[in-house]
This record gives sequence, structure tokens and C-alpha cells, in this order.
Amino acid sequence: MASQDAGRSGRYVKQPRGYYAFIPSPLPPDPPVGVDSEMSRLLSQADRALGRLDGAADILPNPDLFVAMYVRKEAVLSSQIEGTQASLEDVIEYEAAPAGADHPKDVAEVVNYVAAMNLGLTRLSELPLSLRLIREIHARLLEGVRGQRRNPGEFRDSQNWIGPEGGGLKDAIFVPPPPHELMGALGHWESFIHSELEMPDLVQIGLAHAQFETIHPFLDGNGRVGRLLITFLLCSRGVLQRPLLYTSYFFRRHREEYYTRLQATRDEGDWEGWLKFFLRGVHATAQEASATARAILAYREATQMQIRENLGMAAGNALALLDHLFETPAISVGDAADVLGVAFPTAARLVSSVEELGVLVETTGQSRYRRFIHRPYVDLLSGE
Repeated sequence: MASQDAGRSGRYVKQPRGYYAFIPSPLPPDPPVGVDSEMSRLLSQADRALGRLDGAADILPNPDLFVAMYVRKEAVLSSQIEGTQASLEDVIEYEAAPAGADHPKDVAEVVNYVAAMNLGLTRLSELPLSLRLIREIHARLLEGVRGQRRNPGEFRDSQNWIGPEGGGLKDAIFVPPPPHELMGALGHWESFIHSELEMPDLVQIGLAHAQFETIHPFLDGNGRVGRLLITFLLCSRGVLQRPLLYTSYFFRRHREEYYTRLQATRDEGDWEGWLKFFLRGVHATAQEASATARAILAYREATQMQIRENLGMAAGNALALLDHLFETPAISVGDAADVLGVAFPTAARLVSSVEELGVLVETTGQSRYRRFIHRPYVDLLSGE
């Protein structure tokens, strides 16, 4: 079942019902993580990419708006790893459209992820990252959606497992610690994230994420909470000024390797293999986010110029509308009238002019109650 090095990360223990559950060893690993030349290079690349990401956000006119939209992108990607189909555009429409509009059924789960992220970031200014905060985040994540009957905000008191959908313990790929071992494992985990070790922050964060997924403390939502924790740890430690590093982009593209590397920490004690994968993900994701920030700035400046050159006396209102569209990318003519403080016919003409420039795209196909989306911006965020 396991290699001779598996004891480095924990052990499989037979339970009274006959199955084997994994009991993780406290972090850090023993023997310590080996930092070879490849690990050193990956650490250096990841650190430099994170520094450039902070700098790229600083050049944006309103970094907070970029952060808010990037949180939504992360919510979509992390939720898609768990099987949801909602897109970034679905989320934007859901947040902007009136109640009762038709939306994909799983978009609410993504919106909950956004709310859980924002709750965690707000609470980090009031208390340290802790088991208490993790429970609060989990409760918000599952509020009113699929999984709401699986004890939101409460650590599990029954055995869970990872395996094929609809399968039982006998079909499990991995069985986390049983309930009577759970709080001990979580206590060790919490101590580790607050320990002051001679260890690079990214190494400690990578270890903490993997261990959280191994402990699997909730009946549902463990993957999403575990990925949120990466961002919370980066921000709480000052590695990033703003929450802009979202590894779900990388984990989704390399989903099979993601799960294989995590399992190898348990079966083979291969922490180094996992950490190198994690550092490659940090590097790739930070580079992607920096490129997106630069592309958005270039698009904004080019579109402002296009508006000034083509819309004459209406350019002032069009530029104000453009600024609003970076904050709220979905809009109706009525929304535009309210935002700009103009009459409905004036707003209709303005929206039509901006649509002709390719800034807005109509999404309903209707002649009345039409809605528009800031398509170039959403596509830049989506990587399309």
C-alpha cells in the first residue's frame, strides 16, 4: 500500500470496520524537506513572479476592482475542479440580473465561493487564520447550496473518503483520518501554520495546503476551502499585498497530477515532488495574473482613446460608463441611466454607441429588457 518512506507523512491504520484510514504525522516532515538545486530554482522563480504580480497590480487605476473580479475568476476555476459548470459570465449576470432570472443551477455555489473568500479576507484583519475562521468560511461556502445538509461550518463527526462518485468505503482511493483522530490532526496543523520555522513561506504554505487536503475535515467543500487557504496564508504573511494569487488556474489544467502528487505525499512520503509541483503552479499562476493586469491596462487605455475619437460630445458619459463597466461588467439601459444620472433615451443612445465600438455585447437576444456585458474585459479575465 505504501513505500518505505510513507511513515514520513503518516500511516494507514486499520479501523474496527475493517478499512484502513490514514493518520497524518505532524508537520514539518521528518526528515526535513530536501531543497535541491531544482527546488531552489523553483522557489526563486515563484518569489520573483509574486513580486512582479504585486507590481503589476500597482499600475492599475483601481487595483481593488481588479482584485474583486479576480476573486470571481478564482471562484469559477476552483468550483469547476469540483464539477460545477458555471462560467465567469454566468456569475457576473447572476450578480447583476434581477431576482428570478434564469441562471445555471450551480452558479450560486460559485457566488458563495466569492462570499466566502471576501468573508475570510475581512476576518483576517480581525483575527489570525485559525480553525474558528476556517469553520466560518466553510459555513458561508455551503450556505443555501448543494452540500448545505452536510454540516456547514462544522468539522465532521463521521468517516468520509475520496473515491468514485456513488462509491462506498470499499471503493475509496483515499480514506482520511477517522473522527476520533480528526481534532488532534487539526490541532497539529494549526500549530504548524503559526510556527516560526526556518522555512520559506511558500514551502510552509504548500505543506499546509497538502496536509489540509489529507485531513479532509469537512463532509463537503474540503478542496475549495483548502485552495482558499493558500490565498489567505499568502496575504496574512505579507507575501502578497493583495489577494491575487489563485492556484486553481494551474490545478484545474493539471488536475490529474494535482491529485497524484497529493496522494504521493501520503503513500510515498514524497513531499518534495508535491512542493515542486506547487511552486511551478505559483510561478505559472502569478505570471498569468501579471499578464492579465497588463492586458487590462492596455485595453482600458486603447478603449478610452477609441471613445474620445468616435463619440464626440457623448465621450464624457461614455468614459464614465466604461469606468463603471470595469466594476460591474453586466448592465442594462436602465442601469446605465441610473449610474450616469441621465434620461432613459439618452442612456439607450449611449449604450448603443458603446455597443457599436465592441465594448458591450447584448446577451438576451430580446428587443425589450435587454442586458449587455462588457465582453472584452470578461474575456481578458477568462483568458479567452
